[in-house]
Amino acid sequence: MRSHDISTPLRREAPEPNLDFEVRSLDAGINESVLVHPWWYNIKYAVAGLLFGILLVKSEVISWFRIQEMFRLKSFHMYGVIGSAVVTGMISVWLIKKFKLKTIHGEPIVLPVKKFSKGQVYGGLLFGAGWALTGACPGPLFAQLGAGATVIVVTIASAIAGTWVYGFLRNRLPH
Repeated sequence: MRSHDISTPLRREAPEPNLDFEVRSLDAGINESVLVHPWWYNIKYAVAGLLFGILLVKSEVISWFRIQEMFRLKSFHMYGVIGSAVVTGMISVWLIKKFKLKTIHGEPIVLPVKKFSKGQVYGGLLFGAGWALTGACPGPLFAQLGAGATVIVVTIASAIAGTWVYGFLRNRLPH
């Protein structure tokens, strides 16, 4: 690999086509970039993650109490946060499609069309049950750990184990 000017990102050669991966990527919705950057380009993502964690703590969406209030239908707080995130996401996707927006590096943003399957219902029920039992969804797990809730390590380990089990059983599950 030769050295490069900071303003000119490195490009890697396209790998040989792996048909199994290509078929699975249609199901998974993977958006691969062909750009390769130095390690320090990732610092901005660490800063964004840190700011997002602070936002989760300050807005109380990592509070097991707020989550239990939501599942018991006693407070609008979490529904308001989730609803505003859904509306923001809908507007963002609409803008991306309408103006055919590209990434900051000029790559097209591809939003694959996915069809509904019964596996999404089963997965959603399992996800919701885990969320209600633990008081945590995957997004704020590390923010909860950072806020001092060390017992969340059990939930993090369980989430990792669940991801592994899904990967192991993926071909036998309804998709």
